[in-house]
Amino acid sequence: MPTPLNQSVADSALLMNSLPLGLLRTFVRPHEDHGITPELMADLRILSRVPGLLVACNYGGTLCAAEGVSTETLPLDSAAVALRALAALPNTHAAIISGRSLRDLAAVSRLPAEVHLVGSHGVEFDMGYAYNLSLATETLLQQVATALTEAVAYEKGVSIVRKPVGVAVHTRPATPEVVERVIFKSRQIAVEYGLYFIIDGTVLDLTVEEPAKGQALDALRQRLGVSAALFAGDAESDEKALATLRGPDLGLHVGSGMTTAGHTIPDPEAFARVLALLFELRRSWLFGEDAVGLERHSMIANGTSTALLTPDAKVCWMSHPLPDSGSLFAHILGGDPAGHFSIEPVKPSPVLAQRYLDNTMVVETRWADVTVTDYLEPAPEGITSLVRVLSGTGTARVTFAPRPDYATAPFNMEIRDHEVHVVGTSDPIILVAPGVDFTITNDSRHATATAEVQLQSGPVVLNLRCGDTESLPTDLDGEPGRRAAVVQSSREWVTSLQLPTIKTSLVRRSALVLKSLVHEPTGAVLAAPTTSLPEGIGGTRNWDYRYCWLRDGAMTVNALVSLGSTAEADGFLRWLGGILENAPGPEWLHPLYSVTGAPLSTEAIVESLPGYAGSRPVRIGNAADHQVQLDVFGPIAELIHDLGERRGYLPDGHWYLMEQMAHAVIARWHEPDHGIWEARRPPRHHVYSKVMCWVTLDRALRAAVLHGRAAHADWSSTAETIRAEVLREGWDSSAASYTVAYDSPDLDAAVLHIGLSGLLEVNDQRFLDTVAAVERELRVGPTVFRYRYDDGLPGLEGGFHICTTWLIEAYLAVGRLDDALELFNQLVALFGPTGLLPEEYDPGTETHLGNHPQAYSHLGFIRCAQLLDRYLASADVE
Repeated sequence: MPTPLNQSVADSALLMNSLPLGLLRTFVRPHEDHGITPELMADLRILSRVPGLLVACNYGGTLCAAEGVSTETLPLDSAAVALRALAALPNTHAAIISGRSLRDLAAVSRLPAEVHLVGSHGVEFDMGYAYNLSLATETLLQQVATALTEAVAYEKGVSIVRKPVGVAVHTRPATPEVVERVIFKSRQIAVEYGLYFIIDGTVLDLTVEEPAKGQALDALRQRLGVSAALFAGDAESDEKALATLRGPDLGLHVGSGMTTAGHTIPDPEAFARVLALLFELRRSWLFGEDAVGLERHSMIANGTSTALLTPDAKVCWMSHPLPDSGSLFAHILGGDPAGHFSIEPVKPSPVLAQRYLDNTMVVETRWADVTVTDYLEPAPEGITSLVRVLSGTGTARVTFAPRPDYATAPFNMEIRDHEVHVVGTSDPIILVAPGVDFTITNDSRHATATAEVQLQSGPVVLNLRCGDTESLPTDLDGEPGRRAAVVQSSREWVTSLQLPTIKTSLVRRSALVLKSLVHEPTGAVLAAPTTSLPEGIGGTRNWDYRYCWLRDGAMTVNALVSLGSTAEADGFLRWLGGILENAPGPEWLHPLYSVTGAPLSTEAIVESLPGYAGSRPVRIGNAADHQVQLDVFGPIAELIHDLGERRGYLPDGHWYLMEQMAHAVIARWHEPDHGIWEARRPPRHHVYSKVMCWVTLDRALRAAVLHGRAAHADWSSTAETIRAEVLREGWDSSAASYTVAYDSPDLDAAVLHIGLSGLLEVNDQRFLDTVAAVERELRVGPTVFRYRYDDGLPGLEGGFHICTTWLIEAYLAVGRLDDALELFNQLVALFGPTGLLPEEYDPGTETHLGNHPQAYSHLGFIRCAQLLDRYLASADVE
């Protein structure tokens, strides 16, 4: 079976798989009285999500039933397995800090080297410690051992054991009366010889060193570089370690007695369950819960908001009020703790189907006796309205678990009539649910509302309203009419499109996706509705795409123009015009903006979220905002040209924008930049960027001729200068291809545009060689990689769907119809079950990757279907 894990994650997974982990899951059973309170559970969840974790504990009485001198004191099997499993996790360490000598501790515990051992109450870190004691100390300890032997060794159940820094009196088999006498006499001897006296469970220690479990815990923290620790103990000496805990640290006391620990659990068996539970929570945070394939997620949208659904109707991603605002549900990036809105049948059954209602963004998920219909209805800007209609003959279970602001914002819930109010958030969040009786539970940090809904009497409507208290629907009987209006509006728009005859249904779905990524109040266009869905599972190439790239936005609305829908292009160009009004000049445009037109805030990391399938970090914002990307002017100029050509006229405002794009190119085309792929390295003279600079001037010149506008005097000469330089400097003889940048042999799929743009004739041998090189070096099965060179970022990535579509287009341009059809059909096979595509595909692991759904992927697919349609139509005519 293919695995989505990259090698580093796989190595850790193999190590853990060597352990009997199935055993761990049996130690914590629902509804069992095992001392794990809701408060402890909440603290364990928090602790499990810290970047670096140390799990430390005492030995006797904590990991095993009692202290003693025999091998009967092996740790509980369950505790040993859990401790080993924790030590095998990345950025997770395990340690035992015991009163035993280090040699005895190592022999009796039989734990692997991954578990750090510290003996003699925190003093003995290595086996050589005992050999460094002075002769005077050795003599003193021998005298103490003799005194103890004479004073208490005759007592039944008492034994004397020498340690490297002390002498121990073991009393486990002795009666309480004997223990009382032995403690009294041993303490007297300790005072007489000037030693420290420690009662550690059933062991009495007389030692030359002061107990240092607290110092030992701090030393381990510093050595291992952890950010939080758990410490568990049962003895008085463990209190010194518990006293050092701070912040997100967690202290556990095992057994009875007074303690400063935050939680008390009854016995070592309960501690073993805590360790097993902590392992499961941390493993889930590090590697992600069983991740649903990205391509299997469906999107709903209404022109202002978007949300993602899993195949079983779980709302796993939604932000409010803007696309780049904090999430309300982020299950896709962090599992249940990150927030979700789930509906499922009470009677377990598999999902029979999930589909879009024809020509809409309304999703229907169906089980045997429950059906859920989901859509986002139109709402004023700043308001999100999610409607979920439950129908069928069975009983549905509803779980409403919002977790605002990436699960970092505190909140509470209240039930008012048949409304669930989320309390304490900056915007009102209300779930309107007439006839549904919710129960609210709280884990001391987050609240969750649950209900079971009988559907035999008719459909039940749930309406989640965010940012709105004035127009809450009190009577949801009108829902069918509201849904019908949403459906009719969508279908009327689809009917207006001019669709190709090839894969018409997928083109139609792709067009709906592109329209859904248009933020109608502003005209901006999202590259994707999500953040940090990884380009490599377990890797760090996780970016926030909830913004409007000038390039992506122009290409998206131009794809819709090609299908006959122009309103989105008008909105985008208005949005761009507003940005230019506030820019110091067109040449200083940023590559991307918030949908509001504002520059982005600093890129940040949400440490509390583990990421999709454990792929961290989760990023908010995008540092590419500060890059120089000179190619962005080309797609804008092409959009203005194509829109004017389709309509037969060019408004003054659009011509002004064309002039601004040309001005930007004249001012900066000769500079190096960061390129289309936003490499986080020093700028270079990227061939694709230069080609797009040429495209800007070429389309401006064409538009001037087409619409009788006056071209600027320097446009033509500069365009020719750029073209000549690109053809000369962009070619690399060793690669026999145009390459990513001047003076570089590295291939880049984007250089296919040297022919696709018209800069170079497609029958020129240099373009034919470039197509062959990209095919040879970058195509792997059904996908094409952007490049293979080192871009300065760790980890790997998949092939990019838009690069695949460029190669299909290049095949057609050079007359290779069979190759184009073969690759096109392979791309079609990668679509998800509801017709959506993420950004990338890894052919090695057969894993879909990247933010989802991706505008690039769908606009590239539309263009290929159109080109194939025209190509085949012209072939039929001939």
